[in-house]
Amino acid sequence: MLIGEVARRSGVSARMLRHYESLGLVRPSGRTGAGYREYADADIRRIFHVESLRALGMSLREIGRALDDPDFAPATIVGDLVAATRERIAAETELLTRLRRIEAAGPADWEDVLRVVALLQALGSTSAGARQRAALTVADEVPVPVEALVEAVLRESEPNVAGALRWALAHSGAGGNGHGGDGNGHGGGDPHDGHGGGHGDEAGGLGHGAPALLADGLAAPVAAVRERAVRALAELPGEEAAARLRAALGHPDAVVRGHAALALGARGEADAVPALVDLVVAGRDDTGAADALGALASDAGVAQRIAAALAERLADAATPGPARGRLTQALAAVPGPTATRVLGELSRDADRAVALTATYVLRLRGAR
Repeated sequence: MLIGEVARRSGVSARMLRHYESLGLVRPSGRTGAGYREYADADIRRIFHVESLRALGMSLREIGRALDDPDFAPATIVGDLVAATRERIAAETELLTRLRRIEAAGPADWEDVLRVVALLQALGSTSAGARQRAALTVADEVPVPVEALVEAVLRESEPNVAGALRWALAHSGAGGNGHGGDGNGHGGGDPHDGHGGGHGDEAGGLGHGAPALLADGLAAPVAAVRERAVRALAELPGEEAAARLRAALGHPDAVVRGHAALALGARGEADAVPALVDLVVAGRDDTGAADALGALASDAGVAQRIAAALAERLADAATPGPARGRLTQALAAVPGPTATRVLGELSRDADRAVALTATYVLRLRGAR
């Protein structure tokens, strides 16, 4: 079979067949009397072998080695190809994410494009100072899609930078109409690792969609990422953020529940009462929890509910002595007859520290 017919049947151009011959990959077995290349059936099969291996991403040099070296181990090259392909996909995915975020920022000219690129690079810098400056720039100067900012929040471990990023997220239209989101929720990264992904139904706005993205972070396998997510969620304004925090009250992570309860208590939400009481018992953020309970107790109905919840934990035999002392102190900020009655009972408690605290609080109230 002559080279032209081989090219037609194989789909490999005559020029490429000549290139294969020059490399020693596929040599025609013979020549016609006129000197034309003549390919045998074995040559055709080898051409298809070469093309099949090229389709796997192998270089022509690797293909020659694979076909000619009897000791060649296919598993080795396939493993190398898998690793190289994964690296290429990761690089292309990162590039696509970067391009979508630049597109989402709605740049008006190349100057805008360069500013967004510089800010995105700064958010991923190894310098904490550079990251902090970038965070403080976001709210006032450069629009950044919500996914990029949430990713930065979820991966940031340096406290000062983390605070600046949460501030930027909360003050850049989070939960409302901020700087341009991409409208299609395009975003890369794994939220479970602190590199939050995008959502397909989020509308534009830098902060719009932030509650949903941060809520995804609450499912991360890493405890530190979950805490960063709930702390950022706690600083977001709006009903959507509040709804996500209410859902977090049932989270299996006690740290997440605690931050959600403190945030909701500060917003005047009585649903946070059980979790706030848990904080007092656990001795974790117990002062803040007691303050939140006291603020919620300004409503008479809620005050009665809080007093009953505190009394229940005080009466529980499983509640340790130090926790009972903290519960008694929390009662001090709760007005109403229920709290006064419970304090009266505690003034005769077998635990002297509890009894003294209750007696002191009652005296301040003028009940004795």
